[in-house]
Amino acid sequence: MNTEPFNARAEHVRLRILSAVNNTQEINHRRSREDLFPDVNRVGLGVAVEWESMGEQFVSDALLTRARNLGIELQHIGLTLGTVLRNIDLSDELDTERIALLHQLLLERKVIFFHDQKLGSKQLIKFARYFGELDAFPFSVKGDNPLLLELDHDEQHPGNQNGWHTDVTWMEKPSLGSVAQCVLVPPVGGDTLFSDSHAVYQGLAPKLQDSLQYLAGINDYRSFLGNATFKQLPAELIAEIKSIIPFGVSHPLLRTHPETDKTGLFLHAGFLRQDSLYDTRTGQAMDEGESQKIIAQIVHQHARPEYTCRFTWREGSVAFWDNRAVQHYANSDYYPHRRILQRVAISGDRPYYRPNAV
Repeated sequence: MNTEPFNARAEHVRLRILSAVNNTQEINHRRSREDLFPDVNRVGLGVAVEWESMGEQFVSDALLTRARNLGIELQHIGLTLGTVLRNIDLSDELDTERIALLHQLLLERKVIFFHDQKLGSKQLIKFARYFGELDAFPFSVKGDNPLLLELDHDEQHPGNQNGWHTDVTWMEKPSLGSVAQCVLVPPVGGDTLFSDSHAVYQGLAPKLQDSLQYLAGINDYRSFLGNATFKQLPAELIAEIKSIIPFGVSHPLLRTHPETDKTGLFLHAGFLRQDSLYDTRTGQAMDEGESQKIIAQIVHQHARPEYTCRFTWREGSVAFWDNRAVQHYANSDYYPHRRILQRVAISGDRPYYRPNAV
């Protein structure tokens, strides 16, 4: 038994380690950046790669110049995503220059925010229409405008969007993005978090990236039909709904952004059938257990804080996010208080993956 004091033994071990490290220092200097990150924790690398793709700056020089020329101030709240704009009134008739600026800023920052807007519902819809046609939401039972989804949570209707997700993957063409305005803010809590799907992809282990390249899965809206509002619907009506809106659509797990050409991790665990993955090259279904294992590996990747930014709502605040580039998470830490958002969704295209994309 070694009776030498612990600190002396610890110092002996430290010196031996130091000697060994020094002997291999030259080799370590030659290690590639990929080798510096273990497969189980490549988050820092994912953020770094995405930041480099942005030129290691929050926005491009050209975009910054355009914003300054229009008198618009930019406050960046995340490294690779999330910017608050000041000195712009969304209720104004926006000219083509401002619309183009907002569109480019959305592509570069993935989600943008505005405070003190206080838009009426018609103005919110008008603003969203600057960026495309709008998607109606068939499962809303509130309000008389199918283009405007009201997210109203209170003591009897607790918030339930507190899971990382990409919107409406049950659609053949999921929405390009959404514009949401806060109508009523709770006295505490209620923030929304956003996560960079491109950085998440870059942070995956190379072997996992490769395994996802040609995988797709089936998404459906069973979670809506099974909730308290709809589960008592007659079977004939359910059948009619499924005949109008396809119940089960295929989407790739990796998505190539149609405008930036970047690759992102793309899924909504609540809509994706966990046993449905298949190889897009052959159409062959994956073993059910293997399918569930793959999904378990990727479903929580967006939750790593390094990938995220956090937005605190005020009454009149507006968020505009790119559904092709981010996931989001609505904090449900305000119960039993009330929180109301109104959301409008902009029509998108069918997701695809191109292996040679960035």
